[in-house]
This record gives sequence, structure tokens and C-alpha cells, in this order.
Amino acid sequence: MGEILIREARPEDAGSLAELNRDEMGYDYPPDKTREKLCALLESGKDKILVAELAGQVVGYVHLNDYDLLYADHMKNIMGIAVSSRCRRMGIGRKLLTAAEGWAKESGADAVRLVSGETRTGAHAFYRSLGYEGNKKQLNLKKKL
Repeated sequence: MGEILIREARPEDAGSLAELNRDEMGYDYPPDKTREKLCALLESGKDKILVAELAGQVVGYVHLNDYDLLYADHMKNIMGIAVSSRCRRMGIGRKLLTAAEGWAKESGADAVRLVSGETRTGAHAFYRSLGYEGNKKQLNLKKKL
């Protein structure tokens, strides 16, 4: 199997991240635009992107950013988490979330928040097994400008 390394993302990871977004989450965003976004996010000071590397290949990632509201203590928001379907059940998601939670705590967050698609029941069970809880259902709306 090899050792799973969790590290901060680098610009050269953009192609692998674009592939994970497409194959695992259904977001077919161009690799060149993914690289532009990745570089901007890495420099933002408000985002943290960690990748899981196995045998020199990026096989997963988690992206967090600041989440502040008028009615709650400072949190970090998981904007995306993906693990290659070829590498599931190897502890990669758990390692990514553990590292993400560690960074969140170190940077002063009181909690970590995530939103998961209604149909992703397997992911929901995984998150609950790691202590994530909640039962609020929301409608996610957007307007193209």
C-alpha cells in the first residue's frame, strides 16, 4: 500500500485536483483555471488546502476556509473533500480530516463545518463516524451573474 503523506497543496498539484474534482465530485473545471484558483487560494491567508499523497501521486484533498457569522464563534468551513475511488477505505479521508481539524484548532477555530450533498449517504455515514453531527436540511441556491 505505501505510506500516506498529508501535506499542503502546491501549484503543481492543480492537474490532480482538477481530476479529483471531475471524477469524484462531478465538477468538470478546466485544469488551467484550477491552477489559477489554487494559486490564489494558497496566497489568500484564509484558505488551507491539504493533499494526500500515496506513492508520489495526489489521491485526495481537503479545502478549508474561514467561516464567520454574527451568531457563532469562529469556524472553518470545508469547501471540498475528495478521495480517489481507487483509494477508498485506506484511511485517507480520515487522515485528511484529522489534519484539517488540527489546523482549524491551531488557527483558533471553535468548530469545523461541512455541507454534503443529500444523495451522498455513504459520505454522511463516514462523517458521522468521525463525530460530525447535524440534521439541518437546506436548499442550495445560486444565481449566475
